[in-house]
Amino acid sequence: MDYGKLFSFREREEEIRPFLEHISDLRSMLIKIALTLVIAMSVSFFFRSFLATCLQRPLILLDPTRVANLQSLGVADSMTISLELSFYAGLTFSLPLVLCFLADFFFPALHDAERRLVLPVAAASFFLFLLGVAFSYYLVLPGTLDFFFRDAKAMHWVPTWTVRDYYSFTTQFLLAFGIAFEMPIVVLVLVKLGFLNSRLLKKTRSVAIITIFTIAAFITPSPDLMTYLLMGIPMVLLYEVCILLARWVENPELHLNKVSPLTKSKEMNTLDS
Repeated sequence: MDYGKLFSFREREEEIRPFLEHISDLRSMLIKIALTLVIAMSVSFFFRSFLATCLQRPLILLDPTRVANLQSLGVADSMTISLELSFYAGLTFSLPLVLCFLADFFFPALHDAERRLVLPVAAASFFLFLLGVAFSYYLVLPGTLDFFFRDAKAMHWVPTWTVRDYYSFTTQFLLAFGIAFEMPIVVLVLVKLGFLNSRLLKKTRSVAIITIFTIAAFITPSPDLMTYLLMGIPMVLLYEVCILLARWVENPELHLNKVSPLTKSKEMNTLDS
């Protein structure tokens, strides 16, 4: 068996293939993705206690007694939540393989410039997603949970949360930040393909900032101002980074072909002599 073919993309097709062959390739890709997700989720299910403990950790660090306030009100809560955690964990850890299968399907139709983007974009997307999840998990989520816990007490209520609501909130919270951190990849791909440029990004900066905070208001699972700002501000900073990177991405050869005035004068003197 040639294992090298498993990790190599198909060559570009010069001839037009029948429509049914493309359908067959699509079916093969979907089967590979489905099997990858099922295997990843099945493995994640065996670590459901570890995953549950990880999501409880921000609450434990604030106050270990608060975990005792989590209550299970549904008969099948343990299985339902375990399946949800397995789904999100399996989807996250199988993402690199899923992206590879998608790239393998579209690879023959891409131009050389687009093909060179596939692996860097896939790797950067996975890294930025994990970065967004880590940023939320360590810096934003603990403070948000503490805010709602104290706010409930300030209203003279007993903050007794159900396990279903708690795990639903935390998983949506982490996923929202992971998706938000994908913005630089989307912008840079559009720049590389010629749909955007650094000049347009600068010109529409004010509109982009308003759009970013509007999107943050919708994808932030909690309505408090602090969480809203902690999602919006990093996205604005990432947009500024995109402007800087766009200058290099749109015309990298300009940086390599720049010739200093001193060098130009030397070349002119050599030609004159």
